[in-house]
Amino acid sequence: MEGSMKDLITPLRDDNDNNMLHLVGKMAKRNQLEDVSGVAFQMQRELLWFKEVEAMIPPSYRERKNKDGLTPHELFTREHKDLVVQGEKWMKGTASHCMVVAALIATIVFAVAFMVPGGYSQGRLNQSDGIPIFHSQVTFMVFIVADAISLFASIASILMFLSILTSRYAERDFLQSLPKKLMLGLTALFLSITTMTIAFSVSFYLLYKNGMIWMPIMISMFAVLPIFLFTWLQYRLLADVGRSTYASRYLFKPNKLMLYY
Repeated sequence: MEGSMKDLITPLRDDNDNNMLHLVGKMAKRNQLEDVSGVAFQMQRELLWFKEVEAMIPPSYRERKNKDGLTPHELFTREHKDLVVQGEKWMKGTASHCMVVAALIATIVFAVAFMVPGGYSQGRLNQSDGIPIFHSQVTFMVFIVADAISLFASIASILMFLSILTSRYAERDFLQSLPKKLMLGLTALFLSITTMTIAFSVSFYLLYKNGMIWMPIMISMFAVLPIFLFTWLQYRLLADVGRSTYASRYLFKPNKLMLYY
């Protein structure tokens, strides 16, 4: 929008004394938000649009009241209070379900770290000396590293989802804070699932590489299935989270000129 056009549009008011920012603060029609999956990201889109227009108009217009005695931000808050509640419910539901999965993975890989494939070598008096039988093999090191990464990634995802559950859910939290936490949590969860699958496949290779090499190969091929299945089922959510978190800033032209009287 050219500067002269901005100068013409900015002072205009409707019958209720709403200026341009008041009108932007009103709730968008549902069909305009259908391309955004997740109520929380619909709220983020509304905030982005409001902030973009707010940056374009003179500061004096941001505090002007309409006939109902509402500033643009107060009108935005009133119009979007239901969307905030729905967004909070959606975020908490998603975080709760993902945190359960992350907790299960953390429990499994933690236990596996002390029940290594092949067991421990026997010392004197037929007692375990605490040294894994396959400790000198490279594949065993791969197993340990994959298991450790899976544990740390699942714990990180739990912390991210816990942070989402304990957030204040203020309007501005939907702009960057909550989407970034969800993106990091989902990424850590995906990493933990992937590395857990790798550790499982490597353990089969260690146990059955002598004489039954076809078994670990077949198991490894099937082990890839959960990774692809998770990616396929969660691709839309992951894509929307990434786009809303890191690409939303480019939805509008950044080089807007400030208008002053």
